[in-house]
Amino acid sequence: MEIPFYKYTVELPEHSNVSDVLDGEQIDQVSMLEEEFAKYLDVDHAVAASSGTAALHLAMLALDLKRGDKIVCSVNTHPSVPEVVRHFDAEPVFIDIDEENFHIDIEKLEQYLQTNTTKKLKAVVITLLGGVNIDLAHLYETVQKYNVKLIIDAVEALGSSYNGKKVAIDYADITCFDFSPHLKENLCSGGMLVSDDEEIIQRARLLSNHAIKKDENALAYIYDVVDVGNDYKMGQMSAAYFRAGIGRIDKNIQRQQEIATIYNEELTGIAHVEIPKIEDKDFSYNLYMIKIDKNRDSFALDLKKEGIDTGLHYIPLHLLSYYKTKYELRVNAFPNALRYYQQILSLPIYPSMSDDEVYYVCETIKKIAKTKV
Repeated sequence: MEIPFYKYTVELPEHSNVSDVLDGEQIDQVSMLEEEFAKYLDVDHAVAASSGTAALHLAMLALDLKRGDKIVCSVNTHPSVPEVVRHFDAEPVFIDIDEENFHIDIEKLEQYLQTNTTKKLKAVVITLLGGVNIDLAHLYETVQKYNVKLIIDAVEALGSSYNGKKVAIDYADITCFDFSPHLKENLCSGGMLVSDDEEIIQRARLLSNHAIKKDENALAYIYDVVDVGNDYKMGQMSAAYFRAGIGRIDKNIQRQQEIATIYNEELTGIAHVEIPKIEDKDFSYNLYMIKIDKNRDSFALDLKKEGIDTGLHYIPLHLLSYYKTKYELRVNAFPNALRYYQQILSLPIYPSMSDDEVYYVCETIKKIAKTKV
């Protein structure tokens, strides 16, 4: 049996929406997607972008990030986070993770904020790993004390809930989403930025299209440029494709929760394997991450030989050549993230995955675990 790490699903609504675009129907699919996504999240504004990374880059632009400014993030995040910071010649600051939830350690974060009150410190970026397994309310309160913005990187947490509401802007100044998360290839790419700050939204909209301004009463080809922007726009085809899937987000999460329940039941007590410690029954399980007590890569290779692909979220940033060299970071500088990295493994989990496929993954893990000492 061959089980990919992720498999996208294309249903009739996707075909229909995309056909409308190909047939030349004059529908602004991007604006429609923004409206429908904002309604889904129960927010007033959403700005579409060509990817989640583009949305994050646009967020930095909207915050007027400049050379020498600082952005704090977890050392355990996708390279896209510090990457967009470096594009402004600003500096990413890495914080170790909490061993209990694998997210940024709030206590260590506050220690840093207490001792670094420079106006150059602009924002904290929190990356959600497959759902919300961190006290967002406490995190937001902590960040606000120091007059710093909080950006949620929800690339791996689309549709996730916290305190009974969709993750959006209740506990953040800006939240960025991706319709094609890291390691999960989709047919189209696209992201979204949401905020309840009118100034941020206005700047994001302006800068997402080269900072071009037009007079509604003038000829269509007359325009002015009022700032330095870029092209972050989502294409009409991608917007049409993603519009079709908004109504299935919650259904997809429900299916992922069902798969996670099987994983939890089947893998509990298996030698060398530790299942995730998730107490929230509403956790979205956009990722399902287990721990392998030793020789994680050998375990993953054995799974691959049996046709099962796995993922890794993520390689800590201080182990990557660019950041290790530029900031002279020691391997043991972030001990929690290092231990986490050596053991963590993401299993396949996606809505179209059948129960038979899930049980095959479980039985294969059990079989491999028996061969390990």
